[in-house]
Formats: sequence, structure tokens, C-alpha cells
Amino acid sequence: MDVGTAVASAWSAGISMYGVLAFLGIAGRLEWITAPETLEQPWLIGVFLTLFAFEFVVDKIAFLDSGWDAVHTFLRPIAGGYITAVAPDQDLPLWVAAIIGGALAFTAHSAKASTRALVNTSPEPVSNVLVSGAEDGLVAALMALAVAYPSVAFGVTILLVVLSSIVTVVMARFILKLWRRYQAWRLRRASRRIGGLGPAPP
Repeated sequence: MDVGTAVASAWSAGISMYGVLAFLGIAGRLEWITAPETLEQPWLIGVFLTLFAFEFVVDKIAFLDSGWDAVHTFLRPIAGGYITAVAPDQDLPLWVAAIIGGALAFTAHSAKASTRALVNTSPEPVSNVLVSGAEDGLVAALMALAVAYPSVAFGVTILLVVLSSIVTVVMARFILKLWRRYQAWRLRRASRRIGGLGPAPP
């Protein structure tokens, strides 16, 4: 597996961990890339494809997607670290490669989770489906690029890391602002209720 393929795959795992792992296993069996033998096992590919299909549906349902993201906060970086650590063509120490891969996946996961938390404040379901579809398309395009042109995928991934980091910060600040407004609204509402409970008239 080329370093560019490993880096792009690690970042993509922060969005679609099961889809990326299944793709790497299939690509390895088809000899498109040199993948870790573990990922090429048919039964494991089947498990990843099943989980990917489940994630594909859950990821488009408001609030269920945020719960799914919360569960995978640690799993996706672990997957990203595994991908870079076992990449056949990388020469870094195992723990260094694992940290890099985990960090790559975490940037993508953070941007995904914070964006979804904001999108879920909308009562209509269409925006959630559109955002999820865009994420799926981005991962598919990046993984195709990672196999065909690893060096280009490497550069694109670096750009995506920068963008996803910016998105995470912006979204986190916006969500915090909305939360503070909500708390202020609740406080005003409680104050009105208390103010309306004056002593009974004589």
C-alpha cells in the first residue's frame, strides 16, 4: 500500500470506517493495492460490508447519526492508526505511524460529528440526508483517487485535514453559541414563571 493510499484511507476512516476497511480488503484481493493480509479475509470483508450497510442507513437519520458518531469517537481513530501502521510501504516506527493515522482519522471524525450536531438542530430530515450523501461521495472519490493516484491523494488529504480542522473549530464555536442562547432562553422563561407567582391579592 502506497503511503498516499494509507494517508487518504486513514483520513477517510474518520468518516466511513467500515466502508474504507472493506474497500481496502477488496482492493487487496483484486490486486489493485498491496493491502494487509488481515483485511483481505473474505469473512472480515463481509463483516465490514454488513456494518457499512447498517451505518449507511443510520447515518442519514437525525440524532441516531450523532449517537453513532459518539460510539465511534475512539473506534475511527483506532482504525486510522491501524491502516497507517500496517501499510506495507511505510517506513516509520509502528507507534509513530499509528499516531499519525489516528490523528488523521480524528480530524475527519471531528468535522463530521460537529457538522452533524449542527445539522440536527434543523427539524427537517432532508439536510441530514444531503450532508450524509456528500460525505459518502467525498470518501468514495478520495479512495478512488488513493488507488489510482496515491501521490495526488496524499496532497488532497493534507488539504482536507486543514479544512476539516477549520470546520471543527467553526462548528464547535457555533454550537456553543447556540447552547448559550438556549440556556439564556430557559433562564428568561424560568424567570417569567417565578415572576408570575406573586402573593395572592387581598
